[in-house]
Amino acid sequence: MENKTKITILGDGGWGTTLAVLLSKKGFNVTLWGAFAENIYHMNKDRVNEKFLPGIKIPKDIILTSDLKLAVKNRDIIVLAIPSQYMRVVLKKVKVLDYPRGAIYLSVTKGIEMGTYKRISEVIHNELGGVKLAVLSGPTIACEIARGIPAVAVIATRNPKISVLLQNIFMTDRFRVYTNDDVIGVELGGSLKNIIAIACGVSDGLGFGANTKAAILARGLAEISRLGIAMGAKARTFSGISGLGDLVTTCISPHSRNRFVGEKIGKGKNIKEITGHMQMVAEGVPTAKAAFALSLKYKVDMPIVKEVYKVLYKNKPALKAFKDLMARDRKKE
Repeated sequence: MENKTKITILGDGGWGTTLAVLLSKKGFNVTLWGAFAENIYHMNKDRVNEKFLPGIKIPKDIILTSDLKLAVKNRDIIVLAIPSQYMRVVLKKVKVLDYPRGAIYLSVTKGIEMGTYKRISEVIHNELGGVKLAVLSGPTIACEIARGIPAVAVIATRNPKISVLLQNIFMTDRFRVYTNDDVIGVELGGSLKNIIAIACGVSDGLGFGANTKAAILARGLAEISRLGIAMGAKARTFSGISGLGDLVTTCISPHSRNRFVGEKIGKGKNIKEITGHMQMVAEGVPTAKAAFALSLKYKVDMPIVKEVYKVLYKNKPALKAFKDLMARDRKKE
């Protein structure tokens, strides 16, 4: 891959900034766009994203901008690192610009759109039509990858040429990238695991132990797989990088925003109070509502998702939710 490939990343959060740094160090022409001019100003001045990725120097050759038209013009690859609930808003703005229809669009967002309950790749196609599209997911805590700690991820697309192209672009000696053709499974694994991470955080907040967390992980993966298969995903995807791999990381990492939200809930905090003080988005909160609706639509039993939904949106006490999960009817595994 010639490093003169022009790449724009839309979204200056921790993950978007990390990918910009990674690609710049490989010699690519990188532009990083952020929605808030003030944050971009400080990033340009200090060459650090103090708000979302403190301590990581941003190479001087990365163009930082809040001008969306400039960001998308004549790009070869556009990486979408925008929170799920704002994705469509940004895409509508992109659509009215002279955006490159022949570019490859890569979603690195993990979430499901509220209201429509669409996966992010579906939202992108809704707004931009039949563009070349792929998704990247996996156990990718941004601050670890930015510091060069070894990690893996998976790129999913139904186009084998795009798979290999993107794999070559993103892969480094510390960031190993696999390919997969199960877009549905990779997206759902990356989205639904955030709900299970909230449940694990609640367990931590209540003072429960490793046995409890292992139970949530195992049964949570079963729920994710059931819904995924009902929606057209391949079963094996959920035992892979974007399924089990991402689930484990999000449920145990001290850097996990979703596990953090759950822990605070377990300690008696209100969800609005918790999210109101967070700089970054905890995707599991809106995804819990979407997943609960999808479980009803596809008639899939998802007791952990159901209880997380009730805790977040129906003010159900966290301890009562755990008691109800343990008291369910006896059944085979």
